[in-house]
Amino acid sequence: MDPNDDTRNRPAEGSPAIEVETEAVDLGNLPAVRREHLPGVLVVFPLVRSVPFPGLIMPVLAEAGDETATMEKAVAQGNFVGLLHAPGAAPPWRREHFAATGVVAQVHKRIKLPDGNSNYICRGLRRFVVEKWVRMGSVLIAQVSYPEEVYPPGEEVEALARNVLKLSQQVAAHQPALGDGFSLAAANMEPAGNLADFCAAYLVKDAAEKQALLDEYDVGRRLRAVDEALTRELVMLELGDRIQQEIRARVEEQQKQFFLREQIKIIRRELGEEQEPQEADRELFLGRLEKGDYPEEVADRVRAEVERLATIPPMSPEYPVARNYLEWLTELPWRVSSEDRIEIDRAQKILDRDHYGLKEAKERILEFLGVRKLKPDHRGAILCFAGPPGVGKTSLAMAIAESMGRRLERMSLGGMRDEAEIKGHRRTYVGALPGRILQMLRRAGTNNPVIVLDEVDKIGMDFRGDPASALLEVLDPAQNHAFLDHYLDLPFDLSKVLFIATANVLPAIPGPLRDRMEVIELPGYVTAEKVQIVRRHLLPRQLAEHGLEPRRLKLPVATIRALIEGWTREAGVRSADKAVASLCRKRTLEIARRKRPRPELKPADLEKYLGPPRFTDDRIRLRPEAGVALGLAYTPYGGDVLEIECAAFSGRGRVGFTGSLGEVMSESCRIAHSFLRSRRRELGIPEAAIAEQDLHVHFPAGAVPKDGPSAGAAIACAMLSRLTGRRLRARLAMTGEITLTGEILPVGGIREKVLAGRRMGVRTILLPAENERDVRQLDPVWTRGLRFVYVRRFEEVAAAAFTGRRGG
Repeated sequence: MDPNDDTRNRPAEGSPAIEVETEAVDLGNLPAVRREHLPGVLVVFPLVRSVPFPGLIMPVLAEAGDETATMEKAVAQGNFVGLLHAPGAAPPWRREHFAATGVVAQVHKRIKLPDGNSNYICRGLRRFVVEKWVRMGSVLIAQVSYPEEVYPPGEEVEALARNVLKLSQQVAAHQPALGDGFSLAAANMEPAGNLADFCAAYLVKDAAEKQALLDEYDVGRRLRAVDEALTRELVMLELGDRIQQEIRARVEEQQKQFFLREQIKIIRRELGEEQEPQEADRELFLGRLEKGDYPEEVADRVRAEVERLATIPPMSPEYPVARNYLEWLTELPWRVSSEDRIEIDRAQKILDRDHYGLKEAKERILEFLGVRKLKPDHRGAILCFAGPPGVGKTSLAMAIAESMGRRLERMSLGGMRDEAEIKGHRRTYVGALPGRILQMLRRAGTNNPVIVLDEVDKIGMDFRGDPASALLEVLDPAQNHAFLDHYLDLPFDLSKVLFIATANVLPAIPGPLRDRMEVIELPGYVTAEKVQIVRRHLLPRQLAEHGLEPRRLKLPVATIRALIEGWTREAGVRSADKAVASLCRKRTLEIARRKRPRPELKPADLEKYLGPPRFTDDRIRLRPEAGVALGLAYTPYGGDVLEIECAAFSGRGRVGFTGSLGEVMSESCRIAHSFLRSRRRELGIPEAAIAEQDLHVHFPAGAVPKDGPSAGAAIACAMLSRLTGRRLRARLAMTGEITLTGEILPVGGIREKVLAGRRMGVRTILLPAENERDVRQLDPVWTRGLRFVYVRRFEEVAAAAFTGRRGG
């Protein structure tokens, strides 16, 4: 092996050792070493990256320090050293680091290097097996034995040796670095075992495969293994040569074509026949005009712009601007429409396949599709799906597009502040482009896709304009047949586009824009619906995304219910989807670690995978103490249950309030306090309690802004509870606006509030009497297990809400 290899502890594998041998040592006169002259105890030098073989000259690089000390100790004890493969290991050494079989080598020469390291020229003599480690430390010493090689009888060994020699010469022919010396040395290798070792050392690449050959004492099996390895290597080399030849031929052909094209270009230039860029673009755009179907006004504009393009020098900055405008004019789908394939039964199946529940929303969508089927050019209202996050607004729009056979495009309006995003920039600006509506139409390739306008309630406004006002023209069926984009400056018909908007908070949508849309409200799901959604949709999808077979992870209904109630209380199912994804990730990790977990997860197992439950009934006090009442609130993300706390202390009969309250809710606190003072005797409030005590009303979660009049009744109950020391009934919540005369006025958001109360464990809900009609419209599944008490005055609220017990 090449002694010039400076890799640490690695005999070289690429260059033959014949040239080096004559320089370092006169190898031809080296005496043979008999087996009985070999020591039974050897100093061992670890080879980290390569495998030694007998019969070869091996340069071993020893770094200054322990490695050089090891080699010098070997030299001092008879010039014999044991070379042993220790793949990827490092000090401190352990027995399991080393292979069982190594090579005893004779050290012939030390070459000192400028960096302080030393290169020792060693000759491999014979295989040895470690019988016992005598010493493990900076210098390794082992007791070894020298098993004999086994030569099988017959002529098979001779035949294998000839085949190995032939293969080695063929492989060497593909590796010029080996030179002619390799083939000559291989032809003179005797006996057959030495030939196998020689070929393995130079031509086998994998260290593990080399060690396996070193471990083999049966020469026949060793030759056969070398034969197989060389055959594989020869096939790979021939394949590599063939690939290289193909690449070379292809590159040469490309170079040839390039030179020919350059020559043709020069010839045409000399003959005055070279085509100018203007002429090429003229042919391109006029060709599109002939092949496509364009309105007459658009066709006239294209022809005029093509004539104008011919007068602009190609190097002028105006040229790409004019060309880009023509690209947009000719690539927009002015009269290209996809055919609607509306089948009501198929649409019903798609909606039921992708969504569970949402009965009212599905019914309204099917009505919409039925009208479109009977009257394809119907210009009805724009649909707007409104509801909390995670209830399926965008996925419903995707289901509509699939059931109609139309392309789907989506645009998020959240945070949009520039009306040019809708109507485009005028071409006088650098980098001007059409608005995103026309960009989506160009991408869809048809003039009747389904376009989803996400987060329409989160549009902004600043000095650059009002995008909500720009949307009025887009969404108005009476105007969008001639939508004018600032960039195109030509009317485009948007009447065939099906626009679907989504929103979380309806009041946040500007009034004129909301009037142009038909709102379909999507309430939150009850627990039973969420269980079915997880079982039918979320769990199968997450299993597929994480590469898990269904038999690997099973969630019974009880487990899903526990997951929803303890970890994912929300109106939608977005957090439930994240929780199921977390379970799939942890199960995937267990399988990757070759564990065999039980497929079925029980409710008690969830805490192990997801941590402690995030929600418990104790988070809100379902059995409140005196001075605490539960109110129902409406939020952009569904309903919620609020704790309202009231504390009393010596003072002058004043009231304070905290908890990030808005102006309307602050007024509700003052109104409730004034009402209680005015009806002190009827409500049984001691005069000293109301006149000589100050009240402090607090709404927990103080960082969350709160506003609205619907907490008035609950605020009055909290104050009355504190002043009289009476507790409210367990699992009772309420909503309703209170007046100074004690009337309970109706409020909105009843559906969301009822769902929130049910989700949080409330059993009795006090509502204004006029909201009874809203409860009747709710799905019976949502109200099952709930008791509703309808009230008109606060006296009825107090009678239904308070127990006779007193508390601190």
